[in-house]
Amino acid sequence: MSDSLGEIAKSLRIFADQRDWEQFHSIKNLVLALVGEVGEVAELVQWKSDQEVTAWLGNDDGKSQLGEELADVLMYVVRLGDIAGLDLRAEVRRKIQLNAERYPIDKSFGNATKHTGLR
Repeated sequence: MSDSLGEIAKSLRIFADQRDWEQFHSIKNLVLALVGEVGEVAELVQWKSDQEVTAWLGNDDGKSQLGEELADVLMYVVRLGDIAGLDLRAEVRRKIQLNAERYPIDKSFGNATKHTGLR
């Protein structure tokens, strides 16, 4: 399997088709499933300090758990983009450019404050 988003989307499409799951993959259902998976990622770190998260990720079990949940999130994002007819690679490139305009280096470097007045 290729690692491109297009190939991942194709693999997920085939996976869903083979199980007759297309009928369940509406935009709304995929968004709600995505929210659930993001919640599972949050649950992994919810009550840990930053130091505890770093230590947890320092072992194979922690990395495996986080990897599985992030894979679920990515699969739902890719599936959602595919169903919606979006080119996610192009959308990411566009969003990076937009963020560069919104958060110019001279106003944003080392500063987590959101700038207003920028588009």
